[in-house]
Amino acid sequence: MAPYRPRSRLLPPRGSALKRQISISLRLTIWFGSVFFSVWILFGVTMWANLRHTLTSERHQTLARRIERLQELLRKDASASAADRNQDYSDFAHATGNGLAAVFRPDGTLELPSPSAAASAFSWPKFQTGQSSSFINVHAGGQSHWVLAQPFSLGGRPLVLMAAAPDAGNQVVMQNFLRGLLALMPGLFLIASAAGYWVSRRALRPVDRIAAAARSISIRNISERIPVSGTNDELQRLAETCNAMLDRLESSFQQMKRFTADASHELRGPLTFTRTVAEIGLKDPAIDASSRAAFQDIVDEAAKAAIMLDQMLTLARSDAAPANLVREPVDLAPIVREVFRTTQPIAARQGLHLSLVSNAASAPILGDAPSLKRILWILLDNAIKYSTPNGTITLRLSVVEDEAIIRVEDDGIGIAPSDLPFIFHRFYRADPSRGLVEGNGLGLAIAQWIAETHNARLTAESQPGQGTVFRLAFPLSSIADGAPGTRSMLSYVTA
Repeated sequence: MAPYRPRSRLLPPRGSALKRQISISLRLTIWFGSVFFSVWILFGVTMWANLRHTLTSERHQTLARRIERLQELLRKDASASAADRNQDYSDFAHATGNGLAAVFRPDGTLELPSPSAAASAFSWPKFQTGQSSSFINVHAGGQSHWVLAQPFSLGGRPLVLMAAAPDAGNQVVMQNFLRGLLALMPGLFLIASAAGYWVSRRALRPVDRIAAAARSISIRNISERIPVSGTNDELQRLAETCNAMLDRLESSFQQMKRFTADASHELRGPLTFTRTVAEIGLKDPAIDASSRAAFQDIVDEAAKAAIMLDQMLTLARSDAAPANLVREPVDLAPIVREVFRTTQPIAARQGLHLSLVSNAASAPILGDAPSLKRILWILLDNAIKYSTPNGTITLRLSVVEDEAIIRVEDDGIGIAPSDLPFIFHRFYRADPSRGLVEGNGLGLAIAQWIAETHNARLTAESQPGQGTVFRLAFPLSSIADGAPGTRSMLSYVTA
């Protein structure tokens, strides 16, 4: 048989395949997690900066109070002896800052001796005369220190007071805070992602229901509609929009269906009249050869047109009432043998080898006998049309478990894999086949409809140049005449 192809095939844009692989729920989860991650980083940086500023401010305030107390001490001991002043200064330094204090003259020399060994070894920063008080960060002894340098005047003499405090405790607090942020980040990210996925799935669950309802609607049940929730949100508007679109599609489909049925019915009369007139003209012995040939062409073309109109009317009726066949218990085996005997002379005239192989003496099913004969004739006629000269066609009937299976096999020209999914569509025929084989592309569509009305599965397998196999599987019936367990090998072979 000739390959079929769709009317149009649009290639998806680059990158769309990847987007289709990532669901909206997963994309929302990624976005939610990314936003949370960014906010968490911003929160962490802000809190870290605020904590550092707070700790530094507290350290600065401590040093400022220490300098104030040192100023009070120096004023109080202004008239005391040098020994008493030095002792009070040493006691103050040890009581307030582990001895890290110093009193300098403007030239950088000490006004008072270092109150401790730590103060003597400390790297005090240089302070220029005329500068205002300032906080200076100094590294000494392998750690960071804050130093407050403040000008001071005692009895008219300019001095510079300095007090230092280690910043190691603040650094530990900052490091622990940063480690806590980093440690919590993966867990919180996972929790946020899980929460985002749960929220997105819950929010998109109505969309899944709308999609499932839309997928279930086809030509057979186009009058059905998507359930509309009373939430007055975007999902309700989406469902209402889809239903409005289905209303328009149903209206257009009904118009096309009525047109097809009416046109097929109305054209049968003129076509029958034309064919009858041509047949009467052929019976006139007085007509010349050219007129006889013309009348014969009219008869042949009218016959083809009548077949196409009959098929179109059949499909129109199937759309109007897809399950209008009355099924009753029938035996598929004698129907297969009858169709085989009818088709055998036609195949022989085409120079084809047709054989029947059956392992079932009976195959009881529920069906309509005329429709079953028609679907078998369509499949065999299709195989005959597209078989190569001296080719072989095999009709097989078998009963396997709870199914009666019919296979029509040929070694003809085959079907391209890209066209195979479309062969049961109406009017689908490949362009090269139009000039080679007569037909209108409706036979397999009718066969598919007959199979659906019998709850049967009609499938096709094919390879270009190697032939095609149509497989038709019917469910067995327990109320039909004959027992399905009785089987015997029965083979008919034509020369």
